[in-house]
Amino acid sequence: MTAHFDGAVEPERYEFSEKPRYRFSVSRRAFLQSMGAGLAVLTFAEGVSGPEAWAQGGGTPTGRLEIGTDGTVTVFTGKVEVGQGSRTQIAMAAAEELGVPLDDVRVVMSDTDRAPNDGGTFGSHTTPRTVPEVREAAAAARTILIELACERWDADPADGAIQDGVIRHPGGGEITLAELASDTDMDEALAGRSVESPAVTAVADWRVLGESAPKADAEAIVTGAHRYPSDVRRPGMRYGKVLRAPAYEARLVDVDTAAAEAMEGVTVVRDGDFVGCAAPTTRQAQRAVEALAEGAEWELGDHPSSADLFEYLKANTGSGGGRFSSQEDTEGDVAEAMENGAATVRGSYKVPYIQHAPMEPRAAAAEWDGEGRLTVWTGTQRPFDVRNDVADAFGLQRGQVRLIMPDTGGGFGGKHTGDAAIEAAKLAQGAGHPVSLQWTRDEEFAWAYFRPAGLLETAGAVDSDGRITAWDFTNYNSGRAALQSPYNTPNKRERFQFCDSPLREGSYRALAAVANAFAREAFIDRLAAAADMDPLAFRLLNLPNGRLRDVLEAAAERFGWSAGWPDAPADRGYGIACGTEKGSYVATAAEIALDGDGGFEVERLCVVFECGAVQHPRNLRAQIEGCVIMGLGAALTEEIHFEDGKILNGRFNAYPVPRFRDTPPMDIEVLDRRDLPSAGAGETPIIAVAPAIANALFQATGEPREKLPLA
Repeated sequence: MTAHFDGAVEPERYEFSEKPRYRFSVSRRAFLQSMGAGLAVLTFAEGVSGPEAWAQGGGTPTGRLEIGTDGTVTVFTGKVEVGQGSRTQIAMAAAEELGVPLDDVRVVMSDTDRAPNDGGTFGSHTTPRTVPEVREAAAAARTILIELACERWDADPADGAIQDGVIRHPGGGEITLAELASDTDMDEALAGRSVESPAVTAVADWRVLGESAPKADAEAIVTGAHRYPSDVRRPGMRYGKVLRAPAYEARLVDVDTAAAEAMEGVTVVRDGDFVGCAAPTTRQAQRAVEALAEGAEWELGDHPSSADLFEYLKANTGSGGGRFSSQEDTEGDVAEAMENGAATVRGSYKVPYIQHAPMEPRAAAAEWDGEGRLTVWTGTQRPFDVRNDVADAFGLQRGQVRLIMPDTGGGFGGKHTGDAAIEAAKLAQGAGHPVSLQWTRDEEFAWAYFRPAGLLETAGAVDSDGRITAWDFTNYNSGRAALQSPYNTPNKRERFQFCDSPLREGSYRALAAVANAFAREAFIDRLAAAADMDPLAFRLLNLPNGRLRDVLEAAAERFGWSAGWPDAPADRGYGIACGTEKGSYVATAAEIALDGDGGFEVERLCVVFECGAVQHPRNLRAQIEGCVIMGLGAALTEEIHFEDGKILNGRFNAYPVPRFRDTPPMDIEVLDRRDLPSAGAGETPIIAVAPAIANALFQATGEPREKLPLA
């Protein structure tokens, strides 16, 4: 696919060409309130960007597609590219419905002055929500373009078609999209046209979707030419550094800025507790901040340590609020079922804080135009929300802030906030120059938010036939995602308990589904053992028919799981786990080898995944592999240690993430369910990795593993 990078560094690259370009825009319901995204009507609008596209209180530009006079199709989306492949997938969706070559499609992403607000990039929503919108808009545009061409030939548009960017009619008419877009009468011809409920291409007829395509911008990425937020350069730009507190809960009492202000070229910026420096080089800015640190007076507060984390969480509960509200769902009589069970089991599972550890730490560049308008380039998964946060921080209208997100080096749920964007904007305002601010790895580890830690208490009972009769599951702190068990039981209580977290926490790949799946699937093996049943047979007995059961059976067959406990040498163990989240389904089987000294190695993993109709097979496989590798880190080695308000292992040599040498052979199978809608795939495959390995260790040693990391 031809490289089309539009995460531009220079704002002028985002201005429309002098040549006429025709934009097909989609009227959308209140997205921010409902997260709905239905296509209401297709209309025509001239290509207009900038403040003119905004209402006084904020809004979204209306354009979704643009047809250029050169035949190029531009798709506009508020989604972002953080390595997950959405740029390519969205281009494929447009090419499929418009009938144009994939090389003729470019995608403009996450520019709040040009793209519609697609609600951020999280929750695996791109595939089930944004891609259908793009397809519907392209299908509507296809209908209108065919109508326009057929009117020239006085032909029935029902017989017209677009293929390879050419509109043809069996009666002999033929015209390219470029020729049609160059027509000087297009404004008049398009006036008042709309398409209600355009028909998208049936899955059975896909020609672009369903096949693998080259990754957009692949050559630039592998050669280092691709630009990221940390690569932004502006005329007269300065480099920024921020004075950080020596510990969590520390409060700045006073700071002597004289030494830093005396340094040549340095501007010290203070706004309440925010203090930072802008200078001609990063090194100068760092030296200035070091001088500030020597003259800073802090009041330190009390802070718990990771050694006491789980006791602290259970002792500091509350009601929470919003999606963090405590919750309890109950069916039947759990206490009675526990009392009358043929066998009962209790467990307590612990999941620590971990970091997202993206390749590119937070970075932002900010530039004020002298008339109160601010442009920020930053890496975030929520460009419109961060744009709003930046506007609020400076008392600006939404339309006075433009946020551009160049493709960013990793997110994993960790770049939802605009910390670096606001800091860069403050420094740029104070310095009177554009400012680039790049967090260090130490700053990323200490001041970015963490995946929530969790304490998960479980209890269950089985009858004499091995059926689950009681299920009691409580999650302290880590969250509600995938809290509900997929297993049949007439008596259950499932609770989430909000806690006062000692560390800043937020979204992570698959959210709390990782913790909940770990505790649930590890506990299922203990119930199976109590029932004297094979773990696979126990699951199949207690799972209803459906998609989760399908992937579990497929994984067992592919892995070679035998009837009864798998035959294994004394130094080996086999484990299996399954789960569902975000509308997709996964089962993972693991083989481990004990080393004789209390350690072990993961020898192989078998993963079966199903997410409906597969749109881009090669990228889907890459997503699964990435999830599994990330899941290995969380399962085996990753854990944040802290004491006295300080992170103790905030560097990669003390916080090991998987390297190539740590990645076992992965046998991956995708069930392509073309009879089902496509679901997102960027998160769910991670959830079964840790419990599969924990269950393999339980099978090999007879000792249940209740705490992550396992190594």
